[in-house]
Parts: sequence; C-alpha cells; structure tokens
Amino acid sequence: WRRQLSDNQEANRVNLENRYANSSSAAETTPPSAATTGSGSGSATTAASTEEPLPSGWEKRVMDNGRVYYVNHETRTTQWEDPRVQIKKASNLPLPPGWEERYTLDNTKYFVDHNTRSTTFQDPRVATSAASSGIHYERSYRWKFGQFRHLCSRASLPTGHIKITVSRNSVFEDSFNQILGIAPQDLKRRLFISFKGEEGLDYGGLAREWFFLLSHEMLNPMYCLFEYASKNNYSLQINPASYVNPHHLTYFKFVGRVIALALFHNKYIDKGFTLPFYKRILDKPLTMLDLKSIDEDFYNSLKWVKENDLEECGLELYFAHEFEVLGEVKIHELKPGGEDIMVTEENKEEYVNMMVSWRFTRGVEEQFKAFLEGFNEIVPIQWLQYFDERELELILVGIQDFDIQDWQAHTIYRNYRRSDKQIQWFWQFVADISDEQRSRLLQFVTGTCRLPIGGFSELMGSNGAQKFCIERVGKENWLPRSHTCFNRLDLPPYRSYEQLKEKLLFATEETEGFGQE
Repeated sequence: WRRQLSDNQEANRVNLENRYANSSSAAETTPPSAATTGSGSGSATTAASTEEPLPSGWEKRVMDNGRVYYVNHETRTTQWEDPRVQIKKASNLPLPPGWEERYTLDNTKYFVDHNTRSTTFQDPRVATSAASSGIHYERSYRWKFGQFRHLCSRASLPTGHIKITVSRNSVFEDSFNQILGIAPQDLKRRLFISFKGEEGLDYGGLAREWFFLLSHEMLNPMYCLFEYASKNNYSLQINPASYVNPHHLTYFKFVGRVIALALFHNKYIDKGFTLPFYKRILDKPLTMLDLKSIDEDFYNSLKWVKENDLEECGLELYFAHEFEVLGEVKIHELKPGGEDIMVTEENKEEYVNMMVSWRFTRGVEEQFKAFLEGFNEIVPIQWLQYFDERELELILVGIQDFDIQDWQAHTIYRNYRRSDKQIQWFWQFVADISDEQRSRLLQFVTGTCRLPIGGFSELMGSNGAQKFCIERVGKENWLPRSHTCFNRLDLPPYRSYEQLKEKLLFATEETEGFGQE
C-alpha cells in the first residue's frame, strides 16, 4: 500500500507542476473552469465587503446558475475569487525582496521596487495585479513554500531549545506527556530530541527520525484515532469510533500539535491523510466529487440520485440516513424532522448537498475541532491560505518515489572516488533492492524515508542543504554506520558485492538507533 500511495503522490506532484506551468497563459474572459479552481471558493467571494469598490479594471459578473465570477479587463483573465479578498490576504504576507511600502502626503499607500527603481500603486503580493503592474510574480509551489518558511522563521524563537527525551518502545506516550506539557510558544524553539539509552547529538537527524517514528505510531489505526479511508485507499481519516478512548479529544489536540510542529520545523511524517482531510484543514469547501476518493459506493449512490427521476423510479428517500458505528446502527436526521421529509425532484439537490456535508463530518466534528485547536497553537491556518490540498500533502509527507539517477547525481564521496568498486557495488545494491528497502536505507542514513519536493538535491542536514554522502570508514568486518544529522553513510571497504549487500541489509533491517557497528 505504501507503493500505491507513493504512485498517487508522484502523480499529484506531476499534475501540480503541469498545472502551474500552464497557469501563466492568457485566459478568455469567460468564467473560469470549475476543474481548475481548487484554490478558489465561493465562500471567499462573500468575505469582501459589498460596499468596498472593486480595484480599477475589474468587473463583477454572474453566471446563469447564479455563481459570481470576476473579470480583469487589463489582463483579460477571469477568476472565482473576489480580488478584494486577495488583496486582504496579501497584506498578511511579506513583500517580495527589494520592495518597500510607503505613503504619500495624503496617506495613499504605494510601493517602491528598488530592483527596478520604479513605483506603483499596485500591491506586488497580489498575483492578479502582476500583468498590469509589470511585476514578475511567481505563483508556483516553490514561491508559496518560500513564503510559508519565511513566516515560520519569523515566528521561531532564536534562543534556547526544547529537549524531548523518549523511549523507542513508548515513543507515543512519552511524546504525548511531554508535548502537551510544554507551552505552544516554547515549541517554536529548536527541538532537541534524545532517545533513552542511546548516545547521539541532535543536529536535526534525531528530530527527523522522531517525527517519523511518532507519526507512525499515533496515526496507527490500531489506536482507533484514525482509520483507512476505504479497503482500497490507505490514506487516513478520523475514526468516528474514537470515543472508545475517553481521552480521545486530548489525543486529537496532541496530534494537531505534532502535525503543525512537523510543518513548522520543516519535517516529514510517516503517513498521509485523505485529500478531503487536507481541504478541511485549509477550510476549503468540499464537493461531491471529493467523496469519490474515500467512498466510491457512497459517491455513486448520490450520483445516481442526481441523475435519475426518483418519482419515476418509485424510490422513497427521506432526509435521514442510517449508519453503523461499532456494530450499533444509528439514524442521523439531515434536518429537523428529516425522518418524515421525503426527497423529491424539487428538493433532491438540497438532500445531496446535505448528505455530502454529513458524510465528511459524521461523528468526527468534535475530534476535528480538537485537532484544529492543537494545530492552530503552532501554525495559524492563515499561513497556509495560498496552498491547495495537494500542496499541503507534499509539504507534510514529501515524495516517496526514488529516482536512482537523481540519487547518484546528488551524492558526494569522502575518501572514495566515484569509480571505486565499493561505490559501484553500492549503486548496484540500490538498483537491485525493492522500494521498501530503499526507504529503509534512506531512513537509516537521513532519519526519514521521505524526500523534499526537489528530490535528493534538496536534502537538509544540520547546517542547511546537505547532500547524501558516502565516506570510507572502518574495516571490512565492520557494519555500516550512519550520521543522520549530516546525511552521511560510513561505508567500510568491503571486498565483494555479496559482503557489501549482506552488511547493508543487516544494518538497515536488523538494527535501529545510533552508534551501532
């Protein structure tokens, strides 16, 4: 299932890159396609004050179905989101490098671009104003990620650190007891992780491993906090039956903190959530199509209701639905008195919308509220407002697929040359083993089996960017050793490929922790 999830994430990444690669092309002044407006929402439009005038060159239009969209006549583009909302959002972001905000004598705001020695009344942070103001504004994933990292860096506390000591055998409970006992603001200091009974200084590698091990445990469906989306989808969602643990809401607050901490400290977690779950974090509207990825049978049922005449089919439906939790059948009314309100052709659209909303929130409202409470204590949701759900997944989980050529191209050697037989054997070993074994090897050396969005070229170490490194250390009867803080593998000068393979497999699959030989 991990490979399946990996393939899906890689496909998402490719789609994401293709989408943004094509986003700069000019659009006709027709309503934007619903298929390409994941980041815009109808609710965002209503956030702008109706009394506030639109920016110069903008026009508000209404489609036949009543949906509002906006036309920028200067750039000949259209969008769902109200440009006034975009301007308000942009005011929370830092200005691009080289820009300065100033005011005229009559208190009118304008912007100075010291790069080109020019001025403009257009805010350079508003993407839709880019073409008219002559500003190169990149709405790519990397730009968004850079802005998010800037916000985290600005909020981090530069002095001191927070020490967290856990046992590998009880990493979940140890972390739970300590994380909830620390003030949220203090968790924005540098994390110093240590494992009981192990020697090791944490320059980043131990923290990466801690996030990986902790997320693996706390998101394990065995604890009944989360469950797999379906028998064919191993992404995670909140388990409605989590109440079997009387303290489950406290645990969800803890999980929210940990997920936000991973984002804040730029670390990855072991498992991914469903895309609708990420959309809920981002407070984006959920649609019937979102159901298809987590409950295709439920989706097909609602699709049939929308496309068929219920009266002709003689089907009786009511504004209520039965569902089962831990063997107990419950009835949920979609509206007061729903058990007695029949679904007709006139009200079935309302029924479908209510069913979609209920399916995403059934039995998990309190849990999700507790999750967001812990999350917001570390990372305010506003910091993520420009991301869509697929981008948020990439930040949190990373890429799981491995490009061996990329791995080789961004590896450095110490006391070895690329042509040495031990190095040739190492890459032969990487090519011969399975994806799961490659994940174990990467985790052994770097502390995590996840890759940044840029692949091996963007591996991080204790001092920033740190390439994968293979160093000649020890004797042929030694086991390989790793330094996760520096992404370094100590590879002894083995005499044969078989010996190298045996030692590496033993080191990556039969041992754990630091200081092993």
